[in-house]
Amino acid sequence: MRFAIVTSRPIPGLDPSIRAVVVKDGRVAAHAAVPPAGVPVVDVGPLVLMPGVVDTHVHVNEPGRTAWEGFATASEAAAAGGVTTLVDMPLNSIPVTTTVHALGAKRAAAHGQLRVDCGFWGGVIPGNEAELAPMTAEGALGFKAFTCNSGIDEFPACTEHDLRRAMPILRRVGAPLLVHAELERPVPVSAASPREYLTYLHSRPNAWEDAAVAMVVDLVRETGCRAHVVHLSSATALPLIRRAKADGLPITVETCPHYLCLRAEDVPDGATEYKCAPPIREDHNRAGLWQGLRDRTIDVVVTDHSPCVPSLKVPERGDFMAAWGGVASLELGLRNVWTEASARGFDLAHLTRWMSGATASLAGLAHKGTLAVGADADMVAWDPDAEQVIEAASLKQRHPVTPYLGRTVRGRVVHTWVRGHAVLWDGAHRGPPIGRTLSGRSVG
Repeated sequence: MRFAIVTSRPIPGLDPSIRAVVVKDGRVAAHAAVPPAGVPVVDVGPLVLMPGVVDTHVHVNEPGRTAWEGFATASEAAAAGGVTTLVDMPLNSIPVTTTVHALGAKRAAAHGQLRVDCGFWGGVIPGNEAELAPMTAEGALGFKAFTCNSGIDEFPACTEHDLRRAMPILRRVGAPLLVHAELERPVPVSAASPREYLTYLHSRPNAWEDAAVAMVVDLVRETGCRAHVVHLSSATALPLIRRAKADGLPITVETCPHYLCLRAEDVPDGATEYKCAPPIREDHNRAGLWQGLRDRTIDVVVTDHSPCVPSLKVPERGDFMAAWGGVASLELGLRNVWTEASARGFDLAHLTRWMSGATASLAGLAHKGTLAVGADADMVAWDPDAEQVIEAASLKQRHPVTPYLGRTVRGRVVHTWVRGHAVLWDGAHRGPPIGRTLSGRSVG
């Protein structure tokens, strides 16, 4: 199959004269100012054509907790949001992905359900060091660990000692360690109502993240293992990360749309759909995160799509301390980030780097996140100027519970291609599921 996608706008990341991307057998075959003669053309007119989003922080939860989300609904939501590759976290599925057997169960559960391509992170928990190298051999792209309570008993937290045992193994096999970086410390007991967001915010201060990031930096310096701090919400940790990067340490950092788009000051009482861990912080902290993106201290932006059943997310009485912590927004990431980024003077090249190229690099997916010749033909065509109000009825995720309902965002995803196959056309899903599970053994 050979065809060309043509746009009237410059393509982020390519020479400004390029207006056509030629696709052959699922890969990018060539770039051109005009499509070659005799090649079928898909003309997307004034839509932006860019690499598909690679979201490396998604909690699909299948098998075991498919009622929370699942591969069918998650990948449908992904395609609707311009995400062409997602990487699934090792929790909150049952079993958690901390053994070779569990990785096989995850891959089997995904089979035949995917509209987009999907990779898998494994997990590091106390005592599973012997599973790490075999899981890498079976395709795990890297490994996630918590330095605090994960929220489920099946995935216990790692101590500094546990990480020190795991990191040399991961360095040897060339896999990154992804760290949920919070070190729980005593905080004053609050007498405020659990319906007030500040009650929850003050229960997880910046200092928890800052201490955990400092520990991770020390361990990277000691072991040489590549580490990645997931969902950073604390801007006060950025100076430490800047120094570590200046020293040449192999450490990268992500943040999420909810930390970039939302503010603690705006969270209504009882609105537990805003709860996540680490928490959404104040506006001055949000400004620090945007500066971290501007100076490249923060490398990537991912959704940390973490849904659950509504009864856990929105408990009676709107109790922030009792509600499940996680923001569901897989299909909204591109539009949410663009809405805020464009207002701050960032352009489409920044967006492509944060959400496609750098995320693919993190996961070792050399043929994803780029429109370079030879790459997978994973693309999204979208209108960055269109405005939409986010409505529950339009969401493809299993449960339409998200803090973004009613917000006006910039951007409308029109077409999504995965390896040259149109999986979203004129905003509607097209054809049967065609996504593949990805293996670390086959990436460059």
